[in-house]
Parts: sequence; structure tokens; C-alpha cells
Amino acid sequence: MRIATFTTLLTLSISLLAGLSTPGLSLAQGAGKGASGLPLPRYVSLKSKKVNIRIGPSTDYAVSWMYLKAGTPMEIIQEYDNWRRVRDAEGTEGWVNQALLSGERTALAAPWMRGKGTEVYVNLRRDPQTTASVVAKLEPGVMVKINECNGDWCEAEAGGAKGWVAQAEIWGAYPGEAFK
Repeated sequence: MRIATFTTLLTLSISLLAGLSTPGLSLAQGAGKGASGLPLPRYVSLKSKKVNIRIGPSTDYAVSWMYLKAGTPMEIIQEYDNWRRVRDAEGTEGWVNQALLSGERTALAAPWMRGKGTEVYVNLRRDPQTTASVVAKLEPGVMVKINECNGDWCEAEAGGAKGWVAQAEIWGAYPGEAFK
């Protein structure tokens, strides 16, 4: 336990130092535009099925986590050169090379509801309204491909089913965000 705690603190310290000592990099860039000219924060997805997340913006930094599923949604929260600081749905953060990220939008169905019981689902509906018929019931944590969002509803696909999901019930689109 003592070694694990030390390793976690060392990783956190190195990550913070990397952010403080790298020219042009701020720890809290906040809303606005990154060095790429694109908005921060923003959602993207993993392009490859094997992606290393590092503790700093370079291959010189240690790998802190490895993702094994292409399409996993990520939130870009910071940029430095061709590196992006990302956050996953569980709050894990780290740095990934931009070449491993895609602008294709995906989301997770209410990951915060995992483990809340066997009868908890997110409804995929035929139309973007609460009275529309349900075409599929999604378990919390199921990944969906997002085609568009109107600010309240997102047109999504999952497991061959296509329909609309309430934007408030997914992680991968901001409240009120609209895009096609």
C-alpha cells in the first residue's frame, strides 16, 4: 500500500511539474480555444484500439493507462504541441498524441448509473421526444455513436439500433450543445 501511494503521489507530482514547466502550457486553460484553434474543452473519441495515456505531453513520460477499445469517448481539456490532455468518463486524465484521436463523436449511456440496479436503462427513442416509442434500452456504460445533437436530444446508434437519446443521459455531449 505504501508503494502504491508513493507511486500515485510521484505520478501526480511529475504530471503537475510537467504542466508548470512546459512553456505555453497552463493547468487551467478553461473554456476558449486551444493552440489548435479548436474549442476547449471538447469531446473526441479514440481512433485506435490500443492507446497509451501518459503522465506528460511526450513519449518521454511514463504510460499511466492503456485503453483497448477504439471509439472510446474522451474529453480534451488541454493542448500542448501535438499532445492533448484528455479525461475519460470516470475522471481519469492523461496525455495522448493527437494522431490517436478522432473527431467522430461517441458517448457512453449514463455511466454514472452503473451498478444502480438491474432495472436501470437509458431509452433510445424513435423520435427526439419523451413520448416517442422506445427502440432500445441501453445499459449504463454502453457506447453509442452520435450522429447529431440538437441541445436536448442526440441521434445515436448502438448495437444496430438507431434513434434518439436524451442528451442529459449520455457522457459525450455537453448540455445544450448542438451539432450535425
